[in-house]
Amino acid sequence: MTARVVVVDDQTVVREGLVLILGMLPDVEVVGSAVDGEQALTVVAACRPDVVLMDLRMPRLDGVAATRRIRAEFPATQVVVLSTYSDDESVFAALRAGARGYLTKDARGAEIAAAIATVHRGDAHFDPAIQRRLVETVPAAAPPALPDGLTPRETDVLRLIAAGRSNVEIAERLFITQATVKTHINNLFAKTGVRDRAQAVTYAFRHGLAG
Repeated sequence: MTARVVVVDDQTVVREGLVLILGMLPDVEVVGSAVDGEQALTVVAACRPDVVLMDLRMPRLDGVAATRRIRAEFPATQVVVLSTYSDDESVFAALRAGARGYLTKDARGAEIAAAIATVHRGDAHFDPAIQRRLVETVPAAAPPALPDGLTPRETDVLRLIAAGRSNVEIAERLFITQATVKTHINNLFAKTGVRDRAQAVTYAFRHGLAG
C-alpha cells in the first residue's frame, strides 16, 4: 500500500535530498514538501498525506508545534520525526505532540522507508537507541502485594514449607538459624491464621505462593 508522504525540513539540501531518495522507493509517493511548520500545515491541508517526515528545529513554527497541530487537525496523517537531536527533551516533546516515529538524521534510506511503512500501518517506529531509552524510562512494575502482611522472608519460609522442607533444611537454604526459622513460622502462622504446617501448605497453594 503506497504511502503518500510530505517532507518538512528547513535545510534545502536535506529536504531536496530526502525528496529524491524517497521518490525512488517503492510504495512511497512524495506529494509535497515544506520549509517550516507553518508551510507544512498548508501543504498537509492541500495534499492530505498519509505520513509527514518532520524536522524539529525550524523557524516560524517548530516541528513539535507543527506535529501537534497536524495530529489535531488531520488525525489521519501520521508524523515521523527525522531530527539531528536525540536528547530526551526533544524525543518526549515530539511523542507528546503525537509523533508515531522518531529517527535521527544518520538513519539510512531503508530505515526511513521502514519507519514510513510502519506508521502508515498504524504502528510506531523508533531509532533503536531511542527505543532503548524509552524502555529504560518505564518504571519497573511494583512487586505484587503479599497477602496478610507477610514479609518477603516469611513468604520464603512459607514456600519452603509448602515444598516439604524441614526447619533444618529451611535454615540451611536461607542461611539463617533454626531459631530464626521458628520465629518466622510463628509470625506467619499468626498472620495467616493457620494452625499447623498442613494448613500452611494449603494456604500457600491457595495464594499462589507454592513452588
